[in-house]
Amino acid sequence: MPIVLDGNSLTIEKLVAIARDGEQVEVAPEAWERIKKCRAMLERKIVAHEIMYGVNTGIGEFSEVVLDDDQIKDFQKYLVYNHAAGIGEPAPLEYVRGAMAGRINVHAHGNSGIRPEITQTLVDMLNKGVTPYICQKGSVGASGDLAPMSQIALLLMGEGEAYYKGELLPGKEAMDRAGIPIPGLLARDGLGTINGSNVLTAMSAILIYDTNNWLKQAEIAASMSLEALKANMKPYSPQLHIARGFKGAIRCAAAIKKIVAGGDLDDGRVKCKVQDAYSMRSTPQVIGAAHDALAYARSQVEIELNGVGDNPIFFPDENLQLSGANFQGTPVSLPMDMIGMAITMISVMSERRMNRLNNPALSVGLPPFLTKGAGMFSGLMLSQYTADMQIVEQRILSTPACTQSIPAAADQEDFVSMGMNTAIKNAQILDNAYGILGIEFMAAAQALDFREYKFGKGTQTAHDVIRKYVDFLEIDRPLYHDHTAMKKLVKSCEILTAVESAIGSLE
Repeated sequence: MPIVLDGNSLTIEKLVAIARDGEQVEVAPEAWERIKKCRAMLERKIVAHEIMYGVNTGIGEFSEVVLDDDQIKDFQKYLVYNHAAGIGEPAPLEYVRGAMAGRINVHAHGNSGIRPEITQTLVDMLNKGVTPYICQKGSVGASGDLAPMSQIALLLMGEGEAYYKGELLPGKEAMDRAGIPIPGLLARDGLGTINGSNVLTAMSAILIYDTNNWLKQAEIAASMSLEALKANMKPYSPQLHIARGFKGAIRCAAAIKKIVAGGDLDDGRVKCKVQDAYSMRSTPQVIGAAHDALAYARSQVEIELNGVGDNPIFFPDENLQLSGANFQGTPVSLPMDMIGMAITMISVMSERRMNRLNNPALSVGLPPFLTKGAGMFSGLMLSQYTADMQIVEQRILSTPACTQSIPAAADQEDFVSMGMNTAIKNAQILDNAYGILGIEFMAAAQALDFREYKFGKGTQTAHDVIRKYVDFLEIDRPLYHDHTAMKKLVKSCEILTAVESAIGSLE
């Protein structure tokens, strides 16, 4: 069944299904009626020569310039040309598909004033696999993602470039091969396609989905390290976290208890310290804080996915058009800056546990650097270097972008969100996080192989998956293959899938 876009029910999971998995979409019948009603009102206002921003006026600093009837149509073309001003490498296709789905959902409200043909063309492009080529860099996140969205709008004129069946083609050729008519741009159609923060919001939605899976794997890796380090599991008792009240900590503690359940450590058959280091006993509070931050970011992103991010906005029932700043990306960029910091924070804690596994003064009897031949062999000593390098890069990238506004457009656009910078750097932070967590997984699996007691079912399941890709380090070998294999394994979520299949959901 196609995913129905009605302006109100687009979730992060649905967007990922459209963007990443190629799910088909359709617009709800009542949404089509709203779109048609709004367009009819706009056309009446054009005939009456009412002044409307971006319809019969210029934009930005030129908003006071009124266009005549002959200029109105061509203005949309030149508007798109001028704003298709990005630079550099293309964005991943899933970001573009996600942005298109988000824009259709904006149109579904019936407040954008575009022709139904424009929305239908975007639907056809998604369903038939025509994905515009857009440069990832160029947006300041207000007035929306103008530069990348304009490269999508070029296709509506049979211009630009697009991918179709794995091939990058001139825009018109891609549309012709897919059998999609070119609608052209009339009054309002161009600005109504580009004037929202749809790319950075789609990128943020995809990142939230992937971060949730990464956090669950961080709990699995922590569980493996805790079992290898003979941790005191009392700090994971539910009563502790219920007493404080943070939902994320309650969730994290429950997940880790579930992973280690059935093992000798959790059952009290392994001697442990009265109190462990913070990196071992405060995992629920730290990963839990990230869960709570992610829940807030999810709420903000889903509001944006189902809101009217546009300018101007038309209200047919009141025969009214209002110009404002609903394109402003700050409601998404602010919480998403926090998510980048949260991922970095969890990565730092992961590295600290990996350090304890390596350090003979802290590892509760494990061999130095997890090797049988310390001195002759260095074991996982250099794995820590690789994790540390990636963490420093994460820390640099964790500087908020939402505070970095630079005025533009002759100071008409004198505060912008820089939300695209947030979205781009978050993807880099998460990419490093896959590698860092992969190294903890590898070290924890190595450490567990030195222990002779029974592990929890979740821990044992994760260990078995890891051993399909990385062998026990008997003697030193080049580790770059292992590090890269582990990074890919974490990104694939194979460990998570196996563990949840064995013991149930970690949420």
